[in-house]
Amino acid sequence: MSKQHIGVLTGGILFLVVAMGISRFAFTPILPFMRIDEGLSFELGGYLASSNYIGYFVGALGAGFIYRNKKNILLLNVLINVLSILIMGITHSYVIWIILRFIAGATGGFIFVLTSSIIMDYLASHQLSRWSGYVFSGIGLGIAISGLLVPFIEASFSWEGTWIGLGILSSLFLFTTMTLWKKIIIRDGEKVEKTRETKIFKGFMLWLVIAYGLEGLGYIITGTFLVDIIYNIESLRPFASFSWVIAGIAATPAAPIWMAMISKMSTVKVLTIAYILQIIGILLPVFSQTAWSVLLSALLFGFTFVGIVSLSTAYARELFPKQSGAVVSVLTTAYAFGQIIGPILASGFESMFNSFKAPLTFAGLIVIFALATLLFGKLFSDRQQNSSITTELQNERI
Repeated sequence: MSKQHIGVLTGGILFLVVAMGISRFAFTPILPFMRIDEGLSFELGGYLASSNYIGYFVGALGAGFIYRNKKNILLLNVLINVLSILIMGITHSYVIWIILRFIAGATGGFIFVLTSSIIMDYLASHQLSRWSGYVFSGIGLGIAISGLLVPFIEASFSWEGTWIGLGILSSLFLFTTMTLWKKIIIRDGEKVEKTRETKIFKGFMLWLVIAYGLEGLGYIITGTFLVDIIYNIESLRPFASFSWVIAGIAATPAAPIWMAMISKMSTVKVLTIAYILQIIGILLPVFSQTAWSVLLSALLFGFTFVGIVSLSTAYARELFPKQSGAVVSVLTTAYAFGQIIGPILASGFESMFNSFKAPLTFAGLIVIFALATLLFGKLFSDRQQNSSITTELQNERI
């Protein structure tokens, strides 16, 4: 890794810190303070979250069509994203919050897809693909930063000052990356001609996308309301903000660790382990409401969701190496679609059963279904591929 390579990778990490760790997930530890000070219901909090995820869906979908001028488009989206963070702290209008969370989500979708594809393509062109997992550590690092800073800033400047403080920090990360990337030339992507071989929705890829979408639906319920759930359990309130720090700390080294495991096992086997651990983490608070159980839940959440993101994204690019932008966009769009309905369904289950256990149980079941889809899809596509090979061999003999 030369100094230039390290600079490119570091810039990518900082962009994911801003778009994912701060703009997107800082909402989780700030939400309890906003709900109390502004009198927001659990349901209204869910709508704010879903607005962000709708935006993320739109951004992730749109980013798949970007082939030229990726760098400038990415920088513009980061700038708008930072502004959306800052403005959250200077308005008390719920309608404007809805709009701002949508903008943060849309720009976040563009940032995740473009940053991921740019970094993976850049490293691959320099025979450094083994380092690609490190870019996703930006998600966990951002979560850890927001988890540490939110209670500290909020204590002195309330939730408004927290958004502004995080916005200032995000702007510093933007300028740092602009400096690191100043002399870097990002090559335009090539629009791949549509043929049977380049068709994305075929074989195992289709099943991977479905499983990933279900994962988005299931994991986001914990990702959105974990801190709020813990905060509303009186005996566990002191651990609420700390739980998010634990999630971030666990998520920071997760991508490199999970990526290293695929050198010893197949990607699907490693993904299976990640899914199982996540299911355990989601369901733990349902059966045990103690400090150790909620903190372990946070740890498993952070460690697994970043792992599933990095493994799924890297595997998809491996299947279609010349279509990194398109496959990352397809995966992220499916993920985002699950995230749109997740918080709304969670709010509905919480209102129906008047208990946080209901949405967490639902989330756990959805992730179990995602794992079943992944495993069935792998088995089915392998058999289909083997059958096709056998048929071709028989035709050659004839």
